[in-house]
Amino acid sequence: MEFLGIDILDKEDFLELFIRSAFNLLVIWYIVKSLYYPANKNKDYVFTYLLISTVVFFLCFLLENVKLELGFALGLFAVFGIIRYRTETISVKEMTYLFIVIGLSVMNALANKKISYFELLFANISIIFLLDYFERNWMLQRSTKSKYVLYEKIDMIAPEKRDELVDDIQNRTGLRIEKLEIEQIDLVRDTAKIKIYFVE
Repeated sequence: MEFLGIDILDKEDFLELFIRSAFNLLVIWYIVKSLYYPANKNKDYVFTYLLISTVVFFLCFLLENVKLELGFALGLFAVFGIIRYRTETISVKEMTYLFIVIGLSVMNALANKKISYFELLFANISIIFLLDYFERNWMLQRSTKSKYVLYEKIDMIAPEKRDELVDDIQNRTGLRIEKLEIEQIDLVRDTAKIKIYFVE
């Protein structure tokens, strides 16, 4: 059935879109939530990676039929490769993860019939394995240090706001905090002495 010369539903193409998008989301979700976030604790980039990956996948998959293919893929790499958020500088590691999620999304969307599903699965698993290996070894090599900070937002020390507290201190100090301990609370001055543990 068509409307204005366009198929309303192509079952075969829709099934392929559904399976591939689900597979791509599963791969990116694992990379971001199981590899990136535990090591970096940055929720902002979790949101960014998942959304950019999803948008890039659908762009590539849906526009693949108009034969942009390689040129379109390289164009995406060029555009996203020079992205610099104006409010902050993206670290090399964050840019590497961005490149990986874009690359995987392009690969999963544009893989044609000349590439078997086994080959596609092998490529995805290989990248995940390498990421996992280097992330774990990099984490083992980092040295943990500690220092004290005097924190003035006394309302943020509540246990239920621990994640917000960590994010706030990380954003203000630029340090990657592994854990923190509240050493002393001064209700007169509305301050708290906090010991933070961070990695370099």
